[in-house]
Amino acid sequence: MFNTAFDEKGGLMKQTTHNILMIEPVAFGFNDQTAVNNYFQQKDGLSGAEIQHLALKEFKGMVETLTSKGIEIIVVPDTQVSHTPDSIFPNNWISFHEDGRVALYPMYAENRRAERRSDILDILGSQGFKTTCIVDYTAYENQNCFLEGTGSIIPDRANRVAYAALSDRTNRDLFLQFCKDFNYSAIYFAANQSVNGKRLPIYHTNVMMCVGDKFVVICLDTIDNLEERETVVSAIIRTCKEIIEITEAQMHCFAGNMLQVENKAGARFLIMSQSAYNSLTGLQISRLNSFNEIIPIAIPTIEKYGGGSVRCMMAEVFL
Repeated sequence: MFNTAFDEKGGLMKQTTHNILMIEPVAFGFNDQTAVNNYFQQKDGLSGAEIQHLALKEFKGMVETLTSKGIEIIVVPDTQVSHTPDSIFPNNWISFHEDGRVALYPMYAENRRAERRSDILDILGSQGFKTTCIVDYTAYENQNCFLEGTGSIIPDRANRVAYAALSDRTNRDLFLQFCKDFNYSAIYFAANQSVNGKRLPIYHTNVMMCVGDKFVVICLDTIDNLEERETVVSAIIRTCKEIIEITEAQMHCFAGNMLQVENKAGARFLIMSQSAYNSLTGLQISRLNSFNEIIPIAIPTIEKYGGGSVRCMMAEVFL
C-alpha cells in the first residue's frame, strides 16, 4: 500500500466531492493553438455562432442533469474580455485541495492562459469556501514548462499517489514538484495514440485514465513501454482498486474521460459522455454500475470541437 491520507476527523481522505465548478461558455469553439497536439479535435464548416449555440445548450443540459442528482454545481459565466474558446475546461488551470490550498497551473496554449481568473476565488469565497494559500506554478510558462491541472495529473487522494502521462503539456520535473508539494507518490509514463500511422503522445492523462474510489478505468494499450505499463498496473493493484480496461478505440470515444462525483447525501455517480457510454461493452457497464450509478451526458459538439469531454468540464472543489 501507498501512504494513506486522513481528513480532520480521522477518516480516509475522500476521492469524490459534491461541489463542482463549471464555466459557462460565451465563445466556445475550435482552438487552433491546442489542435497542434490535441488529436481529438475536429473542424468542419459550422460557424462560430452555431458552435457556441450548440455547446451552450449541451452545457446547460449537463448542469441540469447533475443538479437533478443532488450534485452542487457552481456555474460561473465566462467573460468576453479575452477570447478563450476552451474556458469550458477549467480543470486544466486550477485545482482545489482538502487543506484549503489552490494550485494554479502553466498552460501550453497562450490563449488558454487568459482563462485564469482571480474573481473565481472571490466567488467561491462568497459562498463559504475557504482558501488557505495559492500554490502558483504559472511562472514556468516562461520556461516552456507546462502542467495542466487534473488534465495532466490523475490523483488518488486516499492513497496519495498521482499518475501522469508525460507530454508537451505534462512536464516530468514539474509533475514531481507538484507531488512533493502536495504529498503524492509519483507514477509517470508515456502514453501514445495512433495518428495517421504514427504513435504520438496523448495530450492529457485524463483522456486515457480515470481513478475512482474503488476502481480505475484505463487504456493500458496506450502505454507502449511494457515496463512502464507494469509499473502502472502494480501501483493500481497496491491501492486495491479494480482495473477496468478500455480499448484505444473506446478511448477515442472519450471512455477514459470520466469523473466520479457524489451528491449531498453521499451517493456516488460516474459521469461520462453519451459517446463514451455507447462505446462500452455490457460487461464494462455492469462492472462500473456495481460501484456507482452511471450518468451519461450527450455533449457531441463540445467533444468534437474542444477535443475534451465531461471530466474536463468539471473542476472539483475540495475546499
